[in-house]
Amino acid sequence: MTGDFIWRMEDILELYEQPYDPKRPVICFDERPSQLIGDAIVPIPIKPGSSKKEHYEYIRNGTYCIFLAFEPLACKRIICVREQRTMVDYTDFMKILSDSYPEAETIVLVQDNLNTHTAGSFYKALNPEDAFNLAKRFEYHYTPKKGSWLNMAEIELSALSKQCLDRRIASIKTLAYEVGAWERERNSIGATVRWRFNKDNARQKLRRHYINLQN
Repeated sequence: MTGDFIWRMEDILELYEQPYDPKRPVICFDERPSQLIGDAIVPIPIKPGSSKKEHYEYIRNGTYCIFLAFEPLACKRIICVREQRTMVDYTDFMKILSDSYPEAETIVLVQDNLNTHTAGSFYKALNPEDAFNLAKRFEYHYTPKKGSWLNMAEIELSALSKQCLDRRIASIKTLAYEVGAWERERNSIGATVRWRFNKDNARQKLRRHYINLQN
């Protein structure tokens, strides 16, 4: 464990300890690429007392990417389904995120180090002035390499996978409908993540790593 890892970890943990501030919402962002899977043979419908029967053969219908932003203190998530995960797709989602917080002075963004996850991507999709203005809306905080577990958006994507993506979905249209329904349900019930790991926990449980850096 390096000093850079510890610094980035403590930076994220410090953010998670801050009180709710609508002017500076702390939002976690992550994305999940996967495949669209269709049935090669029409499944046997569910009958009382028996489960759905699916044939082992399936059809690959291309890929998709789910972009997810999660504000834990507001119990709010914003999700978008895209066919790709390019700089332009990232920019489009960040525009949606920015427009969703018109009253925020700064959107404090937690994300990983994927090469598209930078304000530099905005210049691929927008003119320089619009790209610069969009970039100024965000304050970036990056999780350390191999430290994606520090991003609460990853927990939400895991819940999405278990509760919504646990079946064959053949088209982008169907996927967007199902994911949208999941998003609305999670937001309506106020589902969130109760984060309990803080800097004190880290300094105690990872004490040997802190000591090793000083030797």
